[in-house]
Amino acid sequence: MKLISVSIKNFRCYREEITVSMADMTTFVGKNDIGKSSILEALEIFFNNDTVKIEQNDANIYSGENSVAITCEFSDLPSKLSLDAGAETSLAAEYLLSPTGTLKILKLFDCSKKTPTAEVFILANHPTATGVADLLDLKEKELQKLIKDHNLDAALKGNPGMRQALWAAAADLELKEVAISVTKPKEDSKRIWDQLENYLPMYALFQSDRSSRDSDGEVQNPMKAAVAAAIAEVQEDINRIQEKVKEKAELIAKSTHEALKTIDPNLAKELTPQFTPPTAAKWIGLFSVGMDTDDGIPLNKRGSGVRRLVLVSFFKAEAERRLRIGTKRSIIYAIEEPETAQHPNNQRILIESFKALSSEQGCQVLLTTHSPGFASDLPTDSIRFVTRNDTLQPVVKDGVDVFGQVAETLGVVPDSRVKVLLCVEGPTDVAAFKSLSRALHAADQSVPNLATDERVAFVLLGGSTLKHWVAQHYLRSLNRPEVHIYDRDVPEYAQSVAKVNLRTDGSWAVQTNKHEIECYLHADAIKDAFGVDIVIIDRPGADGKAVPKLFAEAYSVQQQFDGTMGDSKAKLCLAEKAFPLMTAERLAARDAEGEVEGWFRRIGRML
Repeated sequence: MKLISVSIKNFRCYREEITVSMADMTTFVGKNDIGKSSILEALEIFFNNDTVKIEQNDANIYSGENSVAITCEFSDLPSKLSLDAGAETSLAAEYLLSPTGTLKILKLFDCSKKTPTAEVFILANHPTATGVADLLDLKEKELQKLIKDHNLDAALKGNPGMRQALWAAAADLELKEVAISVTKPKEDSKRIWDQLENYLPMYALFQSDRSSRDSDGEVQNPMKAAVAAAIAEVQEDINRIQEKVKEKAELIAKSTHEALKTIDPNLAKELTPQFTPPTAAKWIGLFSVGMDTDDGIPLNKRGSGVRRLVLVSFFKAEAERRLRIGTKRSIIYAIEEPETAQHPNNQRILIESFKALSSEQGCQVLLTTHSPGFASDLPTDSIRFVTRNDTLQPVVKDGVDVFGQVAETLGVVPDSRVKVLLCVEGPTDVAAFKSLSRALHAADQSVPNLATDERVAFVLLGGSTLKHWVAQHYLRSLNRPEVHIYDRDVPEYAQSVAKVNLRTDGSWAVQTNKHEIECYLHADAIKDAFGVDIVIIDRPGADGKAVPKLFAEAYSVQQQFDGTMGDSKAKLCLAEKAFPLMTAERLAARDAEGEVEGWFRRIGRML
């Protein structure tokens, strides 16, 4: 399941309801004490209520209301759910989806109590017509009676089938979006929620202001996330163990009841065990992992910068691990101010690790920051700007209209050292050009290394990172010469190339000889990065499949994805993992005419 939005109402500074869209990578940017961390902590309360627990004073003090509402919306839902006695159903069949086909789960916390309690609802487009509005709350015998009363030709076994027969027989279901309670002991609605909890993403919050205890710090939290991920990967084994325990308990209860009947048949007509398996949180709580550094010094006794380096290493290793083995259970990593106490080089490693993680199937990354250096390298589509409106209420904005406000608020300014603007189509082109120039520079230092040369600034069509957006909107006004390199897959780009080449300011433009930049990859780089073999082609074959599509199909089969990875995701994977493994020799094998090296040498002469 993938988190696509969260709505928060009456939680701390968020008196009025706000809704925030979530992407694979989402970054909350804004000044201190503006409400960034509250969003991440609201999600921690929703998923775990552990690292941060809901408290009485979490309700907004000005509203006069005691309830806090946190609603999460999900896509990529399970295709079926199994209820008791092997009865299978689905969210769609039970009318538990929103009008747009997503799953909305509301947790309502009662903060009037010393220890706030939560009630869980599914907000769904559900039948409200008389007689069919509350079928999820009815027991099997009650459903059987309705089937008989309506003279329906339906099996009298299996609650999902009986509900669907009753709904199908209704003249008008009167579908409306309603809140369906799923935590009260109400037959199948509670059973469905018990099933859904196993599909919810894991959520791991890393806070910026942690204490130095083993149980609560950078020392423990990465290991907790690792333990949670490990348990999720063996969830099927755990389920089998729990089912075996349940079977044994029922067998003992049955034999006990038989013995009881021989003593006094009237004492109890039935003896049914109520089996409650341990929650995922209890399983995770069984494990605790400590870490010692050199000479047995506990990691929590080291400096804050070293402890935060654990985060750098953890996310780098986790990105590589998830890429290597794949995983079915989704996870959300939420990190407050990851740049804290980190050298700029480590900040760059973190950003690249976050990008790699967020590109993996079933993984999302949420960040907060107010650092201009860190924010400048963030993808623009990940940015959510947290600010105040005219009435001083916190609001969360996104889209191209806020980039100027973000740049001004954080002090992100164009680099005065820039001599040449390199204009490309998208973020994967930036990664590709940096990797290819780095490989050529390693073999011949007269070729500029675009990954480190501050005299060249990338400008993307539409902007990809905040730094690129600033370059596009501010640097271009300084009349720096431009280089445009476009793929050949879009014929219309030829007109743009011709216009640039008519300029007299030193600007020039080309289209790639091959179909797109991914066609310059060597098959060995893809093999080393992903363990899949594909044949690299210069142009799409008769089936219209280019390199990203060929890779997506092979990799999706290898990882046993439910479907095929999309082209955009495939391009991102290749940019992040395969292009960095290119060498000058591998590029020469794919580009015998030296086309790519020619671009970079021409750029070098402009510097």
